[in-house]
Amino acid sequence: MIIDLEKFVRQEQPYWNELEQLVTAFGGRRRALSIDQARRLHYLYERASADLARLDTFASNPALRAHLESIVARAYAQLHDTRQRVRLRPMRWLTQTFPQTFRRHHRAFWLSLAITTVGTLLGVFLMKVDPDTPAAVLGGPFSDLLRDADELVAERETESASGLGGRNFMFGFYINNNVSVAIRCMVLGMTLGLGTIYVLFINGVMLGAVFYKFMSAGHSDFVFGWLLPHGVPEISAIVLSGQAGLVLAGALIGWGDRASLSQRMRAVAGPLTTLIVGVALLLIWAAALEAWLSQYHQPVLPYWAKIAFGIGEFLVLYAFLIFAGRGNRDSRREEDEEPWVRGSRLANSQ
Repeated sequence: MIIDLEKFVRQEQPYWNELEQLVTAFGGRRRALSIDQARRLHYLYERASADLARLDTFASNPALRAHLESIVARAYAQLHDTRQRVRLRPMRWLTQTFPQTFRRHHRAFWLSLAITTVGTLLGVFLMKVDPDTPAAVLGGPFSDLLRDADELVAERETESASGLGGRNFMFGFYINNNVSVAIRCMVLGMTLGLGTIYVLFINGVMLGAVFYKFMSAGHSDFVFGWLLPHGVPEISAIVLSGQAGLVLAGALIGWGDRASLSQRMRAVAGPLTTLIVGVALLLIWAAALEAWLSQYHQPVLPYWAKIAFGIGEFLVLYAFLIFAGRGNRDSRREEDEEPWVRGSRLANSQ
Protein backbone atom coordinates (compact mmCIF):
# COMPACT_ATOMS: atom_id res chain seq x y z
CA MET A 1 0.00 0.00 0.00
CA ILE A 2 1.18 3.51 -0.81
CA ILE A 3 2.21 5.43 2.28
CA ASP A 4 3.12 8.81 0.79
CA LEU A 5 0.84 9.90 -2.08
CA GLU A 6 2.86 13.02 -2.86
CA LYS A 7 6.09 11.03 -3.11
CA PHE A 8 4.37 8.38 -5.22
CA VAL A 9 3.04 10.96 -7.68
CA ARG A 10 6.39 12.72 -7.87
CA GLN A 11 8.11 9.42 -8.61
CA GLU A 12 5.63 8.15 -11.23
CA GLN A 13 4.64 11.42 -12.93
CA PRO A 14 7.54 11.35 -15.43
CA TYR A 15 6.41 7.91 -16.64
CA TRP A 16 2.82 9.10 -17.02
CA ASN A 17 3.99 12.16 -18.95
CA GLU A 18 6.15 10.00 -21.24
CA LEU A 19 3.23 7.66 -21.88
CA GLU A 20 0.95 10.57 -22.69
CA GLN A 21 3.55 12.03 -25.08
CA LEU A 22 3.94 8.71 -26.90
CA VAL A 23 0.20 8.21 -27.24
CA THR A 24 -0.26 11.78 -28.48
CA ALA A 25 2.68 11.59 -30.88
CA PHE A 26 1.62 8.38 -32.56
CA GLY A 27 -2.11 8.48 -32.17
CA GLY A 28 -2.66 10.48 -35.35
CA ARG A 29 0.23 9.17 -37.41
CA ARG A 30 -0.25 6.81 -40.33
CA ARG A 31 2.70 4.58 -39.66
CA ALA A 32 3.39 1.84 -37.19
CA LEU A 33 5.47 2.21 -34.06
CA SER A 34 8.97 0.82 -34.08
CA ILE A 35 9.64 -2.30 -32.05
CA ASP A 36 11.48 -0.29 -29.39
CA GLN A 37 8.72 2.31 -29.26
CA ALA A 38 6.04 -0.37 -29.04
CA ARG A 39 7.87 -2.10 -26.21
CA ARG A 40 8.33 1.17 -24.38
CA LEU A 41 4.67 2.03 -24.86
CA HIS A 42 3.64 -1.37 -23.55
CA TYR A 43 5.90 -1.02 -20.51
CA LEU A 44 4.61 2.46 -19.69
CA TYR A 45 1.02 1.28 -20.19
CA GLU A 46 1.48 -1.62 -17.75
CA ARG A 47 3.21 0.64 -15.25
CA ALA A 48 0.49 3.27 -15.48
CA SER A 49 -2.21 0.59 -15.14
CA ALA A 50 -0.56 -0.68 -11.97
CA ASP A 51 -0.29 2.88 -10.68
CA LEU A 52 -3.96 3.42 -11.40
CA ALA A 53 -4.82 0.34 -9.35
CA ARG A 54 -2.70 1.65 -6.51
CA LEU A 55 -4.40 5.05 -6.70
CA ASP A 56 -7.73 3.33 -6.13
CA THR A 57 -6.61 2.77 -2.55
CA PHE A 58 -6.97 6.52 -2.04
CA ALA A 59 -10.36 8.13 -1.70
CA SER A 60 -8.88 11.54 -2.34
CA ASN A 61 -7.59 13.25 -5.51
CA PRO A 62 -10.24 12.05 -8.01
CA ALA A 63 -8.89 14.51 -10.62
CA LEU A 64 -5.49 12.79 -10.65
CA ARG A 65 -7.13 9.39 -10.96
CA ALA A 66 -9.38 10.58 -13.82
CA HIS A 67 -6.37 12.02 -15.65
CA LEU A 68 -4.42 8.78 -15.32
CA GLU A 69 -7.48 6.75 -16.39
CA SER A 70 -7.65 8.86 -19.56
CA ILE A 71 -3.99 8.24 -20.36
CA VAL A 72 -4.30 4.50 -19.73
CA ALA A 73 -7.44 4.26 -21.88
CA ARG A 74 -5.74 6.06 -24.79
CA ALA A 75 -2.68 3.82 -24.48
CA TYR A 76 -4.89 0.73 -24.48
CA ALA A 77 -6.61 1.91 -27.65
CA GLN A 78 -3.24 2.59 -29.27
CA LEU A 79 -1.84 -0.84 -28.38
CA HIS A 80 -4.96 -2.71 -29.53
CA ASP A 81 -5.59 -0.73 -32.70
CA THR A 82 -5.64 -3.33 -35.51
CA ARG A 83 -6.31 -0.92 -38.35
CA GLN A 84 -3.72 -0.85 -41.08
CA ARG A 85 -2.55 2.73 -41.36
CA VAL A 86 -1.17 3.04 -44.84
CA ARG A 87 -0.01 6.25 -46.36
CA LEU A 88 0.18 6.23 -50.12
CA ARG A 89 3.70 7.19 -51.13
CA PRO A 90 4.17 6.01 -54.72
CA MET A 91 7.72 7.30 -55.16
CA ARG A 92 8.86 5.83 -51.88
CA TRP A 93 7.18 2.56 -52.81
CA LEU A 94 8.84 2.55 -56.24
CA THR A 95 12.33 3.56 -55.17
CA GLN A 96 12.49 1.75 -51.83
CA THR A 97 9.75 -0.75 -51.02
CA PHE A 98 9.70 -2.56 -54.36
CA PRO A 99 13.46 -3.17 -54.77
CA GLN A 100 13.85 -3.98 -51.07
CA THR A 101 11.05 -6.54 -51.25
CA PHE A 102 12.70 -8.06 -54.33
CA ARG A 103 15.98 -8.41 -52.46
CA ARG A 104 14.45 -9.82 -49.28
CA HIS A 105 13.00 -12.70 -51.32
CA HIS A 106 15.98 -13.12 -53.63
CA ARG A 107 16.12 -16.90 -53.16
CA ALA A 108 12.64 -17.25 -54.65
CA PHE A 109 13.76 -15.04 -57.55
CA TRP A 110 16.82 -17.17 -58.27
CA LEU A 111 14.74 -20.33 -58.12
CA SER A 112 12.19 -18.80 -60.51
CA LEU A 113 14.99 -17.78 -62.86
CA ALA A 114 16.57 -21.24 -62.67
CA ILE A 115 13.29 -22.94 -63.58
CA THR A 116 12.84 -20.61 -66.55
CA THR A 117 16.43 -21.17 -67.65
CA VAL A 118 16.07 -24.96 -67.50
CA GLY A 119 12.94 -24.66 -69.62
CA THR A 120 14.78 -22.46 -72.11
CA LEU A 121 17.64 -24.93 -72.43
CA LEU A 122 15.17 -27.78 -72.92
CA GLY A 123 13.40 -25.77 -75.63
CA VAL A 124 16.70 -25.32 -77.45
CA PHE A 125 17.52 -29.01 -77.06
CA LEU A 126 14.14 -30.19 -78.30
CA MET A 127 14.28 -27.89 -81.33
CA LYS A 128 17.68 -29.27 -82.16
CA VAL A 129 16.88 -32.98 -81.93
CA ASP A 130 13.21 -33.19 -82.88
CA PRO A 131 11.86 -31.59 -86.07
CA ASP A 132 8.30 -31.85 -84.77
CA THR A 133 9.03 -29.68 -81.72
CA PRO A 134 7.84 -26.35 -83.25
CA ALA A 135 4.30 -27.61 -83.70
CA ALA A 136 4.25 -28.84 -80.11
CA VAL A 137 5.57 -25.75 -78.32
CA LEU A 138 4.83 -22.83 -80.63
CA GLY A 139 1.11 -23.23 -81.13
CA GLY A 140 -1.65 -20.91 -79.96
CA PRO A 141 -0.60 -17.23 -79.96
CA PHE A 142 2.80 -18.23 -81.36
CA SER A 143 1.49 -20.22 -84.32
CA ASP A 144 2.81 -17.59 -86.72
CA LEU A 145 6.32 -18.65 -85.70
CA LEU A 146 5.76 -22.08 -87.23
CA ARG A 147 6.48 -20.59 -90.65
CA ASP A 148 9.89 -20.66 -92.30
CA ALA A 149 12.30 -18.31 -90.51
CA ASP A 150 13.65 -16.69 -93.69
CA GLU A 151 10.16 -16.04 -94.99
CA LEU A 152 8.98 -14.65 -91.66
CA VAL A 153 11.97 -12.29 -91.27
CA ALA A 154 11.56 -10.98 -94.81
CA GLU A 155 7.85 -10.36 -94.25
CA ARG A 156 8.42 -8.56 -90.94
CA GLU A 157 11.07 -6.31 -92.43
CA THR A 158 8.84 -5.49 -95.42
CA GLU A 159 5.90 -4.66 -93.15
CA SER A 160 8.13 -2.51 -90.99
CA ALA A 161 9.38 -0.53 -93.96
CA SER A 162 5.86 0.06 -95.26
CA GLY A 163 4.51 1.21 -91.89
CA LEU A 164 2.54 -0.56 -89.20
CA GLY A 165 -1.03 -0.02 -88.15
CA GLY A 166 -3.11 -1.15 -85.24
CA ARG A 167 -0.44 -0.42 -82.64
CA ASN A 168 -2.97 0.69 -80.02
CA PHE A 169 -4.91 -2.54 -80.42
CA MET A 170 -1.75 -4.59 -80.11
CA PHE A 171 -0.76 -2.65 -76.98
CA GLY A 172 -4.00 -3.72 -75.32
CA PHE A 173 -3.58 -7.30 -76.53
CA TYR A 174 -0.05 -7.58 -75.16
CA ILE A 175 -1.06 -6.19 -71.78
CA ASN A 176 -3.98 -8.60 -71.51
CA ASN A 177 -1.93 -11.62 -72.54
CA ASN A 178 1.15 -10.85 -70.44
CA VAL A 179 -0.70 -9.78 -67.30
CA SER A 180 -2.86 -12.92 -67.41
CA VAL A 181 0.28 -15.08 -67.57
CA ALA A 182 1.91 -13.17 -64.69
CA ILE A 183 -1.14 -13.31 -62.43
CA ARG A 184 -1.65 -17.00 -63.20
CA CYS A 185 1.99 -17.64 -62.36
CA MET A 186 1.64 -15.98 -58.96
CA VAL A 187 -1.79 -17.36 -58.05
CA LEU A 188 -0.72 -20.91 -58.90
CA GLY A 189 1.58 -20.66 -55.91
CA MET A 190 -1.56 -21.86 -54.11
CA THR A 191 -0.82 -25.28 -55.61
CA LEU A 192 2.24 -25.42 -53.32
CA GLY A 193 4.26 -23.98 -56.18
CA LEU A 194 3.64 -26.76 -58.70
CA GLY A 195 1.51 -24.59 -60.98
CA THR A 196 4.01 -21.74 -60.78
CA ILE A 197 6.85 -24.07 -61.71
CA TYR A 198 4.85 -25.36 -64.67
CA VAL A 199 4.10 -21.88 -66.05
CA LEU A 200 7.73 -20.77 -65.66
CA PHE A 201 9.02 -23.94 -67.26
CA ILE A 202 6.68 -23.82 -70.26
CA ASN A 203 7.44 -20.15 -70.87
CA GLY A 204 11.13 -21.04 -70.80
CA VAL A 205 10.62 -23.85 -73.31
CA MET A 206 8.81 -21.53 -75.72
CA LEU A 207 11.48 -18.86 -75.32
CA GLY A 208 14.25 -21.34 -76.08
CA ALA A 209 12.38 -22.65 -79.11
CA VAL A 210 11.93 -19.15 -80.54
CA PHE A 211 15.58 -18.24 -80.10
CA TYR A 212 16.82 -21.50 -81.60
CA LYS A 213 14.47 -21.26 -84.58
CA PHE A 214 15.85 -17.92 -85.73
CA MET A 215 19.45 -18.32 -84.61
CA SER A 216 19.81 -21.68 -86.36
CA ALA A 217 18.57 -20.00 -89.55
CA GLY A 218 21.20 -17.28 -89.29
CA HIS A 219 18.90 -14.53 -87.99
CA SER A 220 20.46 -13.86 -84.60
CA ASP A 221 20.42 -10.11 -85.20
CA PHE A 222 16.70 -10.23 -85.98
CA VAL A 223 15.66 -12.31 -82.98
CA PHE A 224 17.75 -10.32 -80.48
CA GLY A 225 16.68 -7.02 -82.02
CA TRP A 226 13.07 -8.14 -81.99
CA LEU A 227 12.91 -9.66 -78.49
CA LEU A 228 15.36 -7.70 -76.36
CA PRO A 229 13.57 -4.31 -76.20
CA HIS A 230 10.33 -5.70 -74.81
CA GLY A 231 11.68 -9.06 -73.66
CA VAL A 232 13.86 -7.59 -70.90
CA PRO A 233 10.92 -6.14 -68.92
CA GLU A 234 8.49 -8.86 -70.03
CA ILE A 235 10.61 -11.88 -69.14
CA SER A 236 11.77 -10.15 -65.96
CA ALA A 237 8.13 -9.60 -65.02
CA ILE A 238 7.30 -13.26 -65.58
CA VAL A 239 10.25 -14.33 -63.45
CA LEU A 240 9.20 -11.85 -60.75
CA SER A 241 5.66 -13.22 -60.83
CA GLY A 242 7.19 -16.67 -60.41
CA GLN A 243 9.12 -15.28 -57.46
CA ALA A 244 5.82 -14.12 -55.95
CA GLY A 245 4.23 -17.52 -56.59
CA LEU A 246 7.11 -19.31 -54.89
CA VAL A 247 6.97 -16.94 -51.91
CA LEU A 248 3.27 -17.77 -51.60
CA ALA A 249 4.04 -21.49 -51.85
CA GLY A 250 6.71 -21.15 -49.19
CA ALA A 251 4.24 -19.48 -46.83
CA LEU A 252 1.74 -22.28 -47.39
CA ILE A 253 4.29 -25.03 -46.82
CA GLY A 254 6.02 -23.30 -43.92
CA TRP A 255 9.10 -25.50 -43.67
CA GLY A 256 11.09 -24.60 -40.58
CA ASP A 257 8.64 -21.87 -39.57
CA ARG A 258 6.93 -22.14 -36.21
CA ALA A 259 4.36 -19.48 -37.06
CA SER A 260 0.81 -20.56 -37.83
CA LEU A 261 -0.52 -20.64 -41.37
CA SER A 262 -2.53 -17.45 -40.83
CA GLN A 263 0.56 -15.68 -39.49
CA ARG A 264 2.64 -16.82 -42.44
CA MET A 265 -0.01 -15.69 -44.90
CA ARG A 266 -0.22 -12.28 -43.23
CA ALA A 267 3.56 -12.08 -43.37
CA VAL A 268 3.64 -12.48 -47.16
CA ALA A 269 0.56 -10.40 -47.99
CA GLY A 270 2.53 -7.18 -48.31
CA PRO A 271 5.47 -8.61 -50.28
CA LEU A 272 3.12 -10.39 -52.70
CA THR A 273 1.17 -7.18 -53.33
CA THR A 274 4.40 -5.25 -53.84
CA LEU A 275 5.82 -7.80 -56.27
CA ILE A 276 2.69 -8.14 -58.38
CA VAL A 277 2.23 -4.37 -58.67
CA GLY A 278 5.87 -4.12 -59.77
CA VAL A 279 5.19 -6.88 -62.30
CA ALA A 280 2.18 -4.96 -63.63
CA LEU A 281 4.29 -1.83 -64.17
CA LEU A 282 6.96 -3.80 -65.99
CA LEU A 283 4.36 -5.44 -68.22
CA ILE A 284 2.79 -2.11 -69.16
CA TRP A 285 6.23 -0.89 -70.21
CA ALA A 286 6.90 -4.14 -72.08
CA ALA A 287 3.56 -3.96 -73.91
CA ALA A 288 4.26 -0.39 -75.03
CA LEU A 289 7.68 -1.39 -76.36
CA GLU A 290 6.35 -4.52 -78.04
CA ALA A 291 3.60 -2.57 -79.79
CA TRP A 292 5.52 0.55 -80.79
CA LEU A 293 9.22 -0.36 -80.96
CA SER A 294 9.93 -4.08 -81.25
CA GLN A 295 7.89 -4.51 -84.44
CA TYR A 296 10.05 -2.03 -86.36
CA HIS A 297 12.97 -3.79 -87.99
CA GLN A 298 15.63 -2.96 -90.53
CA PRO A 299 15.79 -0.80 -92.55
CA VAL A 300 13.55 1.38 -90.31
CA LEU A 301 15.49 0.64 -87.13
CA PRO A 302 18.91 -1.04 -87.26
CA TYR A 303 19.12 -4.16 -85.19
CA TRP A 304 22.24 -3.02 -83.37
CA ALA A 305 20.35 0.00 -82.01
CA LYS A 306 17.49 -2.15 -80.71
CA ILE A 307 19.93 -4.63 -79.17
CA ALA A 308 21.83 -1.79 -77.49
CA PHE A 309 18.52 -0.43 -76.17
CA GLY A 310 17.63 -3.84 -74.72
CA ILE A 311 21.03 -4.26 -73.07
CA GLY A 312 20.72 -0.76 -71.60
CA GLU A 313 17.28 -1.67 -70.25
CA PHE A 314 18.66 -4.80 -68.64
CA LEU A 315 21.49 -2.94 -66.92
CA VAL A 316 19.24 -0.15 -65.65
CA LEU A 317 16.49 -2.51 -64.44
CA TYR A 318 18.74 -4.83 -62.47
CA ALA A 319 20.94 -2.03 -61.15
CA PHE A 320 17.70 -0.53 -59.83
CA LEU A 321 16.51 -3.80 -58.28
CA ILE A 322 19.90 -4.53 -56.71
CA PHE A 323 20.90 -1.08 -55.45
CA ALA A 324 17.80 1.13 -55.10
CA GLY A 325 16.74 1.90 -51.54
CA ARG A 326 19.93 0.62 -49.90
CA GLY A 327 20.92 3.95 -48.37
CA ASN A 328 18.44 4.41 -45.57
CA ARG A 329 16.09 1.45 -45.29
CA ASP A 330 17.66 -1.64 -46.80
CA SER A 331 18.75 -2.79 -43.37
CA ARG A 332 15.00 -2.89 -42.69
CA ARG A 333 15.02 -0.91 -39.45
CA GLU A 334 12.26 -2.33 -37.34
CA GLU A 335 10.31 0.92 -37.17
CA ASP A 336 9.82 0.83 -40.93
CA GLU A 337 8.84 -2.80 -41.30
CA GLU A 338 5.37 -3.59 -42.51
CA PRO A 339 3.10 -4.68 -39.66
CA TRP A 340 2.62 -8.16 -41.17
CA VAL A 341 6.38 -8.76 -41.48
CA ARG A 342 7.03 -7.55 -37.95
CA GLY A 343 4.18 -9.64 -36.53
CA SER A 344 5.37 -12.84 -38.17
CA ARG A 345 8.95 -12.27 -37.04
CA LEU A 346 7.85 -11.70 -33.46
CA ALA A 347 5.71 -14.86 -33.57
CA ASN A 348 8.69 -16.88 -34.80
CA SER A 349 10.94 -15.50 -32.08
CA GLN A 350 8.62 -16.52 -29.27
